[in-house]
Amino acid sequence: MLVNSRLITLWVSLFLVGCGGGGGSSSSSPTPSSLPPSTPSSQDSTSAWVAGSYESWRNLSGICANPRKTSDVQGTITDENSWIRSFSNDTYLWYSELPDVDPELVNSTGEYFDLMKTTALSPTGSPKDRFHFTYNTEEWELLSESGISVGYGAQFHLGGSDYPRSLVVAYTESNTPASANNLNRGAAIISIDGVDVAYGSDVGTLNAGLFPSNAGEDHVFEVRDLGASETRFITLISEAVVSDPVQNETTFLVNGSMVGYMTFNDHIATSEQQLIVAMTEMRDSAVDDLIVDLRYNGGGLLGIAAELGYMIAGNVGEGEVFSEVQFNSKHPSYDPITGNFLSPLMFPSNAIGYSAVAGQPLPTLNLSRVFIIASEGTASASEAVINGLRGVGIEVILIGDTTTGKPYGFYPTDNCGTTYFTVQFKGVNASGFGDYSDGFTPVENASSQGSEISGCRVADDFSHMLGDSNEARISTALSYIENGSCPNSFETQSQARRLSPLDSGLPDFSSKNGRIMKPALGNIL
Repeated sequence: MLVNSRLITLWVSLFLVGCGGGGGSSSSSPTPSSLPPSTPSSQDSTSAWVAGSYESWRNLSGICANPRKTSDVQGTITDENSWIRSFSNDTYLWYSELPDVDPELVNSTGEYFDLMKTTALSPTGSPKDRFHFTYNTEEWELLSESGISVGYGAQFHLGGSDYPRSLVVAYTESNTPASANNLNRGAAIISIDGVDVAYGSDVGTLNAGLFPSNAGEDHVFEVRDLGASETRFITLISEAVVSDPVQNETTFLVNGSMVGYMTFNDHIATSEQQLIVAMTEMRDSAVDDLIVDLRYNGGGLLGIAAELGYMIAGNVGEGEVFSEVQFNSKHPSYDPITGNFLSPLMFPSNAIGYSAVAGQPLPTLNLSRVFIIASEGTASASEAVINGLRGVGIEVILIGDTTTGKPYGFYPTDNCGTTYFTVQFKGVNASGFGDYSDGFTPVENASSQGSEISGCRVADDFSHMLGDSNEARISTALSYIENGSCPNSFETQSQARRLSPLDSGLPDFSSKNGRIMKPALGNIL
C-alpha cells in the first residue's frame, strides 16, 4: 500500500462537472439551487428520536456542540448525530441497509458516522462500502482547492503491516522537505525517530513520524538510498506542502513514432491547468501514443477526469456521455444535494474553470487508444477515465495491476467543521457499464466492455524513477507499443519481482504493488 500525508478522493458540483468518479464538489458544503437549507434558530431544533422518522438534514445542519463563528448555533453531539442520521438516510446509496441508531446513545460523531454505512459484502466477499470517512473541513478545503497539506512532500509505499515491514519512497514533490534532503524514489526507510520500521512495536511513533499533525514537527528518518550500501540520517520538518499533480512529462521514440508519457497523481483543481499545459505539449510534439501513469492516483474531481478524457479522445468524445450518475431509489430524477434534474456529464471540449480560464478550448490528441498504468491504488475518478473512454470506443491498454474498484462517488459535505464523505451515487459510462466494484484487471485479451481490460500485469518497480523508460511498467507499455503484446518477462508479478532487486538486506522493494492510503482512512502500521 502507498501511504502519505494527504487525502485523495473525488467529488461532484453543479451539473456534475465536479463529480469524482466517485466524486464530490467544492470543498465546502454545496448549496442546492432549488432546495435552500434552513437556518438553525435554536439549540432545541432537534426533535426526540423516533425510530423510522427522519427530519430533513437541511434543518439540522449547523447545530453544533462547538459552533464556529459563522452561521452555526449552539447544540450538542446528539444534534450533530441527528444530522448525520438524516443526511445518511436521505443521500446514502444503500440507505435501506443502514441501522437506525438513537443519536443520543453515541457520544462521538465519528463513532456514529461509522455506524451509518452498510455492512453488506460484494459478490467477491469484500466490504461493499470501503469508502466511508471524515476530514477536518479547513484541511480539506486547503487540500482540494490548492493541493496543500501538512507533510514532507514524500509518498511512502508500505510493503505490509506484518513483520518484517518494508517502507520505501514511491515519489516526492519538488521544493519540499523531502526533495531538500535528496529523498527520492526507491529509498528504503529503516527507522523513524529511533523505532525500527521492519520489526518495531512502537507503531505510535512510526505513525506520528509518517503522518505529522502540524507544520513544524521534526522527525528523524534513517534511510538507505537506492543502490547505497550504507544508511544515512535525515531530519524532516513538516510544512504545508503544495502538491504538483502532473509530473514527469516526457516523450519516447518507438519504431519511429512519438510516445508521450506523464505521471498524473491527483484529480484536484490545480491539475486542470497542468493537464492542459502537458497535453498541449504532447499535441505539439505530435505524439502517436500516450501513456498516462495513474498508479498513485486515488481520485478527485470527476470534471477533471472528463476533461482528460476529452483531451485524449477529442472528436470521438465530443458530445458524448462521459459518466452518468445514479443516486439511491429515493432520487431517480433529481440530485438530492443540488436539487438539479439529473443529466449526464459529457466530455467537455472547453475548460470547466477549476484552475484554468473557464471556457477556453481544450487541446486534444484525437487518439484511438491510450495506455493507462494502474495499481490497486488507482481509484474513483481515475477509474472513471478508463470507463468513460471505453464507453465511447477508445481502446484502453491497462498496464500494472487491478485497480481499487470504486464506481461510486459522494459530495464532501461540511457540518460543524467536519467534512463527511458517504457514498451517494454510482457512475456508468455511455454504454451503461459501471460494474467494476472489484476493480479493472489487466488480462491478455479482453472485450471492449466489462471489468477485464487487455493489458499486462506488472508489479511496481522502485529500482527506477517514474518517467524512466527502464521502469518495469513504463518499459512494458513501450514494448507493447513496439510489438503489440506483453513482453514475456513482464507477464506475471513473480517474474517482475526479479527485476533489479535492491542489495539492501531487506525485503525486495524493486517490484511491489502499492496503493495510496491516507491518514484519514486510518493508520497503516
